[in-house]
Amino acid sequence: MVDVAALAGVSVKTVSRVVNNAPYVQPEVAQRVLAAVAELGFRRNHLASSLRSGQATATIGLLIEEIANPFYATIAGAVAEVASEHDTMLLIASSEENPAREQQLLRDLCARQVDGLLVVPAGDDHAFLRSEVERGTPAVFLDRPAGGLPADTVLLDNRGGARAGVRQLVELGHRRVGILLDSTAIYTMRERLAGARDALAAAGLADDRLIRYGIRDPETAARVVGELLDEPEPPSAFFALNNRISLGAVEELHRRGSAAALLGFDDFDLSRLLPYPFTVVAYDTRTLARTAAELLFRRIQGDRSAPRDLLIPTVLVDRGLPRR
Repeated sequence: MVDVAALAGVSVKTVSRVVNNAPYVQPEVAQRVLAAVAELGFRRNHLASSLRSGQATATIGLLIEEIANPFYATIAGAVAEVASEHDTMLLIASSEENPAREQQLLRDLCARQVDGLLVVPAGDDHAFLRSEVERGTPAVFLDRPAGGLPADTVLLDNRGGARAGVRQLVELGHRRVGILLDSTAIYTMRERLAGARDALAAAGLADDRLIRYGIRDPETAARVVGELLDEPEPPSAFFALNNRISLGAVEELHRRGSAAALLGFDDFDLSRLLPYPFTVVAYDTRTLARTAAELLFRRIQGDRSAPRDLLIPTVLVDRGLPRR
């Protein structure tokens, strides 16, 4: 800005008034300043200006858990579309499922004066954001709820979807259903397990001996499915509580030529082409993300109504290739 002022023969304050469209600048002076701006390639720093003035920065922050995961990549893409529709820049960060990293990244985004936050939480305590929210930075949580902080939440119907899927297995005649999951420390796992238990208990088939925890990758899922199939009374059906577990289950069931039924939560690319027929609890990830982003922009624009809890429905869909 100093160079622009020198070339135009005016003060730095006058340059500032011109680039900020302030009134009462003489036309010939404004023309000299704009000519100097064009010659020097000067660009106004919108963020710095807004930080000084306390105005909106036209940026929002999105915190996801794992940027390489297709689920979160879809969320980021859909949120970016909504941000573009509102002429807003999107800043994306990944917590890598680490609560301490999540807290640091959210504090960093707030320090950058973003106009609002979209959060897929890794931790279960978000009270540290209370002061930011009270100062006017809205936060919307998606896929999992906030902990210790009243906030808008957009969730999948994890419990209802799991209940409907396991109920269908029971209606098909299955009496022993193996349930495969990661950890109940994860909100979505807890909800999906609860839905499965609801359906089995309603049919008088609850059996916690068929539940296996700590399955974090396809390789472990394949091994655990094999162990269950080798038991004297193996399950006739399996419920995999996320898509990575489903992949491992398909691999082992296909390798053995098993006739066991498989239900998985989360649809995924190429699921139609897997060499084993199974059912998935599916949902529209883009709808989840766009709903949360649009709610955030309503908050940024002044909606001060009570926090809302919105639920995205699920459907049961057949996937995989039929048995030969």
